[in-house]
Amino acid sequence: MAEPVYRPILTSRRGELEALVHLDSAAAPLVSPVLHVSPADSGLPELLGRLPAGLVPAVDVCALPDGPDAELARWGVPVLPVIGLSCGDRRLAAHGTACRAYARGAVVRLRVGRDRAGPDATTSAVERVWRRTGLLPEQCDLLVDAGDVCCAADLRTAEPRVRRLVDWACRHAWRTVTVAAGGMPPSLSRLGTDEPVRVDRWDWQFGRRLTDLGVGYGDYGVAPAPPGDVEPGDRLPTVRYTADDGWWIYRWSRRGGRGDERFADLCRALVAAPHWPPAGAGFSWGDQELLRRARRVTGAGSPVNWTAWSTSHHLAHVLAALTGPVDRRRPGPPPGGEDGFTRPHRGGEHRWTR
Repeated sequence: MAEPVYRPILTSRRGELEALVHLDSAAAPLVSPVLHVSPADSGLPELLGRLPAGLVPAVDVCALPDGPDAELARWGVPVLPVIGLSCGDRRLAAHGTACRAYARGAVVRLRVGRDRAGPDATTSAVERVWRRTGLLPEQCDLLVDAGDVCCAADLRTAEPRVRRLVDWACRHAWRTVTVAAGGMPPSLSRLGTDEPVRVDRWDWQFGRRLTDLGVGYGDYGVAPAPPGDVEPGDRLPTVRYTADDGWWIYRWSRRGGRGDERFADLCRALVAAPHWPPAGAGFSWGDQELLRRARRVTGAGSPVNWTAWSTSHHLAHVLAALTGPVDRRRPGPPPGGEDGFTRPHRGGEHRWTR
């Protein structure tokens, strides 16, 4: 079985889960998603049963109150519990039961913004986790969650903190160490409409700057960090399309015609763009669905579908980048200069400028 190379942090909503369901059999073992569960999520165990063989998710139920819904051993689906340093003794005992039930180990999630203690205090916290769950360090994957890295200033602040945490992590026998960050802006409503707008993938740039550490890569998919969704009231047809170092945001508000025609027009613009992959519809399930809409084979779908198709393409794009030739040269300063004052250009192939 191939070892996972990519650990995306996703919500447990249907859009992102549908993208996971449609991963092909070769890609599934390379992805180890972290699913963030909120009290509003329901029917998750049944949905997890549809995931492809070889894909074993980690499930974060820290937002749920203690009770049967938060006891993963009751779910009947192989998962890895995600353990926070502040979990209570009862929650840790339940996670230990799940680990023994599924024999998969666990993910210890260290949030850079929240868990800001010194190395000795952090060591005491993880030793408590191991003691209360009955796990050994080598049965645990460490996830260093840097949260938002949405601009040059965030990148400059996060990098030294994460490097210190990875240095601390090297003192312990973790099974794996992964660094994750989110780069999608929390709101898209200020971006222009009816033409693609390029937004830098600061999370990807952040990951590239850490390649010398030998850690795994994680991100928040096409959603902002912490897990979120399209802001309330923004119901425009929207696709967040991942390219090498940026996202192309398509928000279509053109008047005239039905909603299906508006989304078809969006998709026609996308498939004609230079960032449409050479493999076209063969690149991912999401690309196949977007091409079908461009050809008016079927209807526009809903925001859930738009998230699913965007996430499907994103997963395929990141996997292709991570499993291709590795460039371990340290990148130069972020685009836009060290002052971080950058603005997006619309359309074309323009990049960030000062």
